[in-house]
Amino acid sequence: MATVTTFELLNFLAHFYLSGNDKGLRIGNFIADSVKGNAFNNWKDPVRRGILLHRHIDQFTDSHPVVVHTKSLLHPYFHHYSGVVSDVYYDHFLAANWVEFSSIPLEEYAAEIYSAMKVEVANFPERPAQMLPFMISNNWLCAYSSIDGIDAVMRGMARRAKFESGMEKSGEVLRLKYSELEADFREFFPQLQGSVNDFLIKYTKA
Repeated sequence: MATVTTFELLNFLAHFYLSGNDKGLRIGNFIADSVKGNAFNNWKDPVRRGILLHRHIDQFTDSHPVVVHTKSLLHPYFHHYSGVVSDVYYDHFLAANWVEFSSIPLEEYAAEIYSAMKVEVANFPERPAQMLPFMISNNWLCAYSSIDGIDAVMRGMARRAKFESGMEKSGEVLRLKYSELEADFREFFPQLQGSVNDFLIKYTKA
């Protein structure tokens, strides 16, 4: 099996969670990085809506001042990879505080996602189809719930990075900056949820 070598869609848990219970939205969110330009029109709703939702989430996140602050905190440690690590940290805070966001235990939620994705994987573009077995075998949706899990995953990412990334220090930096990073997540995530709701309402009315 080939090794996953890129950093696309590292915040799997947030993207799935923000898709709600809609299977098509979840699929669109998962495959979106492999659907370029106007190729989203080749997909029917709700998958198409999920692809556009993924793009909306990324745009809202990348330009948000709280996320900019998070990346500024991380830049001395990770430089070009600060955005990658901030995504992972935010998924950690979502996973670590999962009981605040869902009545379904995280392990149960993850198993349901994996099962649903496996049913549809034959219809995925090549990249997410190749990635799904790694996600399932390494239980990526739950791995970020602990700092040790973050440390293990990001050390692997650091070994595969083309340039010096500092990501092998992810667990150490998270421990060091935990309170400030969690405060950023708690300020940002409700605003992201609101923006997602607004997007879906406008899309439905369009």
